[in-house]
Amino acid sequence: MTQTIKLDIMSDPICPWCYIGKRHLDRALAEVPDHPFVIEWHPFQLNPDMPAEGMDRRAYLEGKFGGKEGAVRAYAPVVEHAEAAGLKIDFEGMKRTPNTLDAHRLIHWAGIEGCQTAAVSALFEAYFVEARDIGDREVLADIADAIGMDAAVVGKLLHSDADVDDIRKRDAHSRKMGVSSVPTFIVASKHAVPGAQPPELWLKVISELRTTA
Repeated sequence: MTQTIKLDIMSDPICPWCYIGKRHLDRALAEVPDHPFVIEWHPFQLNPDMPAEGMDRRAYLEGKFGGKEGAVRAYAPVVEHAEAAGLKIDFEGMKRTPNTLDAHRLIHWAGIEGCQTAAVSALFEAYFVEARDIGDREVLADIADAIGMDAAVVGKLLHSDADVDDIRKRDAHSRKMGVSSVPTFIVASKHAVPGAQPPELWLKVISELRTTA
């Protein structure tokens, strides 16, 4: 029996590099179906100070990157790498940049129910492909329903303060550990692998882990 190895992933569902990084990891894991990884997703908000209701995406990008031209320059490599990974991103369709605290709560609850990676995948799909507002609690309840969770229960939880403090503490803990950007992958609680690494790197990591196991 293959020895299991924990793969902790710090990410944010509005982070395009996290979306690309997941696709690369998925490709590697598909090539090695008996891979040793047990995956857990952890909260890291790109914009922890984002208003609860989110904000206009254009205003957000131009404020962050110093105008429209700066935003275009910043996103050029994202578009290039997404296309190379076979991913479509509907940047034109995105109207708002959401606060992702509630999305992270959904990921946490999905983890309790054993469908965490499905939740992460559905959030990426909703945001990047369908240009839905994943800060909207009705959208999040709909995503929960689509992956087999109880939408009514999730809706009630979202309208409470359940696990808000826990998500914030876990986000803060990652920053104290030195995580400053996402995605960041932690292999076997020891080795940090930052960024959207190509499938080849993951295949090499899996091979090395098997050699040393």
